[in-house]
This record gives sequence, structure tokens and C-alpha cells, in this order.
Amino acid sequence: MKKIRLGRTNLEVIKDAFGALPLQQATMDESVKILRRALDSGINFFDTARAYSDSEEKIGKAISSRRGEFFIATKSINYTGREMENDLETSLEKLKTDYIDVFQIHNPPFVPRPGDENGLYDAALKAKAEGKIRFIGITNHRLPIAKEAVESGLYDTLQFPFNYLSSDEEINLSRLCAKKDVGFIAMKALSGGLLTDVAAARAWIMQFDNVVPIWGIKKENELDKLLEAIKQPDTLTPEKLEKIRKDRAELSGEFCRGCGYCLPCPAEIPINVAARFSLLLTRMPFAPYLTPEWQNSMSHIDNCRHCGHCTSHCPYNLDIPALLKKNYQWYKGFLNDNMPR
Repeated sequence: MKKIRLGRTNLEVIKDAFGALPLQQATMDESVKILRRALDSGINFFDTARAYSDSEEKIGKAISSRRGEFFIATKSINYTGREMENDLETSLEKLKTDYIDVFQIHNPPFVPRPGDENGLYDAALKAKAEGKIRFIGITNHRLPIAKEAVESGLYDTLQFPFNYLSSDEEINLSRLCAKKDVGFIAMKALSGGLLTDVAAARAWIMQFDNVVPIWGIKKENELDKLLEAIKQPDTLTPEKLEKIRKDRAELSGEFCRGCGYCLPCPAEIPINVAARFSLLLTRMPFAPYLTPEWQNSMSHIDNCRHCGHCTSHCPYNLDIPALLKKNYQWYKGFLNDNMPR
């Protein structure tokens, strides 16, 4: 397996990381089996988050006894230093470890800095001084914030959506990380499930020497596909290039990053979630999204005013009204199949 230096952290990680978000949909026994097999197969970098329900607990049960064999990255989505400290303590407990290799501030709408009123960065520095974390990272879905974080020099790693549907600006972001020696962790290597050809997706990302993709896995056959792709040459063959060309033509307008620049919506549509429901509900526990409250929120899509606010503010030029309509139709079918009768 190919190793990579994760920016200035100097961590030597396998260039194929395990994304543990989808494990929320697997049982404890299934998760333990998959995680142990991944580690046995040579994968040594695991990414999770406090917000991913029982994902950390599953990692802790499965592989904590082999702590010296792998690196762990987790995240806090809270926006005050005290709340983030509480998240860190919970993460350490659930993961059954004394330290986190990469502790990431989870998708903040701003770049936390030393001395900020929220205290996020100062809390991370304190945890680092206490030996509870080794490196400070940030995750984001917003290109301007990601760029600002990299340019700030404050963060050892950046986690950002990156796959062969990515724009030239996003590719340039990966190059900026290389220039600044910031480890680039690529979330959504399969665009949250839009992309299905693991070999093609992996071959495309392997062009970028400084990028570590995290592959979301919840089933053994998904791990099988990844391990099989790892065995293949990284070459972008004519067949893979043709697959990439077709997918770009058909799917580039489907890839909502959830950045939130489209908000607020005058019709009160939760656009940054609703526009990717067909991806979210096949990767995460879906029961919370079947409630009357969420059904009501999704019904607001019928009240879309076509005012142009969302499309004019989308940095990725998506046809958001069409994407919302498509996801609402999908959601209604999903409700029909999964609601108790």
C-alpha cells in the first residue's frame, strides 16, 4: 500500500483512509468485523466525528487495543471552546484512547483563530499542550473559508470535498495545501454515493501526491471494492477516463457540497440538506429525517418561489430548484418504503 506524508504533521498514513461516517448504519458486530479487517489489510488512518452518533464507539471497541498501529482523526461540530473541550473528552472515552492524532474543527462558518470570542482555536491549543491531541485540523464545505484556513497557517490539515467532479478552483485548493504543507484530506471521494466506480475515482485522486482520500465504508463488500481497487495500477486507463468523462457530463450538476451559501431561503427550504437527501439517507441513520417536522420542512419545496436567490449564491452553479425537486420526489418514495404501516 502506498504511504503519504500528511503535510507538516509528518504522519506517514496509507493513501487510502477509512471514512467511518457510514458505520452509523451498520451494527456493532458488523462494524467491528469491518474495522479489524481494514486494519489487518494495512489501512492505518481512520476518520470519524463526534457528530457521527456511535461511530467513535465502534472504532474504540474494534481496534483500540492496537492503538499503536493506526492514526485517528475526529471532529467537534460545536462552536464554543468549552463545548469543544467536552466533545474531545467524550471522543477520547468512546475511542478508548489517551490522544487524538488529528482533531478537526468540524465545518465552521468562519475560520477560528487565536483570541476569538468563541475560544475554539484556543481550546484546541490547550488540548494540544496537554497531549490530548497532536495536530489541529479543520473541515469545510465552503471554498473561501477553506482557502482562508490554509492561508492562515493555523491548521495542520484541511478536510474538503474532492473527487473527479471537483472544479478547477478545488483542484487549485489541493495545490495550495501542497504549497503551504497542509495535509489535504479528501472527503466525499465518491461524491457521497453519486460515483460508483471506485477504481476510476481512486485513480483520479492518485494523481495528487498530497491528497489522502477517505472512503466511506459500511459494508464488507464496500471494503472489498476498495481493497481490490488498491491492488490495481493507479493508471488512468482509457476506460477509466471515459467513465470520468461521462460522469462529469451527467453528474456535475448533482454534487451539492452542503456549503450553505444558498441560505436563507425565502420559502424556508433547508436547501443545503434537502438538495442532497438521496445521498444522506443512504449513508446515515435515516430515522431522524422521517419525523413530521422533517416531512413538513421538505414539503416547503412545493412552495419554491424560483426567486433565484439560491442559484445566484451557489458557488458551484448548481440548478438548485431542479435538484430540490428531484430529491423531494426521491424522499417521498423513501418515506413510502420506510414508514411504518
